[in-house]
Amino acid sequence: MTGGCRPETADFLIIPKQVLDEMLSHCKAGLPNEACGILAGRGNEVSKIYAMSNIENSPVSYLMDSGEQFRAMKDMRANNVEMVAIFHSHPSSAAYPSPKDVNLAFYEEAVYLIVSLASGEPVVKGFTIREKEILETEIVVKDAG
Repeated sequence: MTGGCRPETADFLIIPKQVLDEMLSHCKAGLPNEACGILAGRGNEVSKIYAMSNIENSPVSYLMDSGEQFRAMKDMRANNVEMVAIFHSHPSSAAYPSPKDVNLAFYEEAVYLIVSLASGEPVVKGFTIREKEILETEIVVKDAG
């Protein structure tokens, strides 16, 4: 591992239940539009969520507020954590990257989490997207304590 990036071989992401619950709440609050944000931590373990505003206000697309992103990156540096995942919701489609999601997957070291709100219960899936190749990443939820 060099430069503080996640190892490219990580095939799972550990998310504390509290962070997962906060992510799901943010996604539900964004309805009927997509919601988005960043998960930070070390290696393949998340420790902090940065819920972002979707400035596109769209049910099929998202764009994070650049000012919020800047503040999140500054806070990550101050707290010695790094971006390990980017999340967004799909209000009415499956938890799988759309062609637009794939084309805009600029962070090969990040896991892309998609929260589907299409059915009664949220479905969360993670993916790495490298050179337009989509590979599912296991999500491990860690209970507090």
